[in-house]
Amino acid sequence: MSYSVIGNNELRQYETDGFLLIRGMLNAQQIDLLGRAAREDRALDEHAYGRADGEGGTVRLSLWNHPTDTIYGMVARSESIVSCAEKLLGGEVYHYHSKMIMKDAKVGGAWTWHQDYGYWYQNGVLFPLLTSAFIAIDKATQENGCLQVIRGSHNLGRIDHVLSGDQAGADPARVEKILERLELVYVEMDPGDTLFFHANLLHRSDQNRSDHPRWSMICCYNAARNDPYKESHHPRYTPLKKVPDELILQAGLKRFTDSQGDADWLKPEDDKSAVTLQK
Repeated sequence: MSYSVIGNNELRQYETDGFLLIRGMLNAQQIDLLGRAAREDRALDEHAYGRADGEGGTVRLSLWNHPTDTIYGMVARSESIVSCAEKLLGGEVYHYHSKMIMKDAKVGGAWTWHQDYGYWYQNGVLFPLLTSAFIAIDKATQENGCLQVIRGSHNLGRIDHVLSGDQAGADPARVEKILERLELVYVEMDPGDTLFFHANLLHRSDQNRSDHPRWSMICCYNAARNDPYKESHHPRYTPLKKVPDELILQAGLKRFTDSQGDADWLKPEDDKSAVTLQK
């Protein structure tokens, strides 16, 4: 896997669309081990919590701030993924947080339309100089609730967010008008594909009513020069040590039951993402 997978053409596409899909970022062996580790990891399961989607479903996720030496940490610190984030953000980045989204068959909840910066703005992050690497663990299709994005919506700037269930979502009246002018894209992905997307890109996903799970891991990065001016439930600048991609396999081949037990888990009561941003 090349460390320079993003060239100038890909950078221009990201800047225009607000997202960039890279096929096969993780190879079959790497993504298989990541999926097995996640599904067999008791600590990951024990620290999972739900967010009601306002549609009768619940999104289940686990979230941690600092990467460990587990397979999850090796993915988040891998030279290829971090180098892509550095290219997209124009300089040094640090790990803002990672999360595992567990959208199981028949029961996986939806995410309402939102911008990540709509959440992170409250954390003292001055500029939307953040990107997320959305890694498909399972095949993602329209049927099992793949990610949906609005092409070019990152150019709209930060939109007011309001509560929808336990989730903070973008102003629905505004989103309705945005969808009349900008293209809705269903991002269907194979295991190992990775979608990088801008912090102001509008995105959502449907409930999973299919017979197939749709798990994914999301690694979020902030530009080092965008260090938040105050403390929050996500970290301020913390130097990130990149590791060779080969360490993903080495970590995955170790015993991974309870492997993430020493992680800096975010507790549900400390997750301030679902807040009303309008007074």
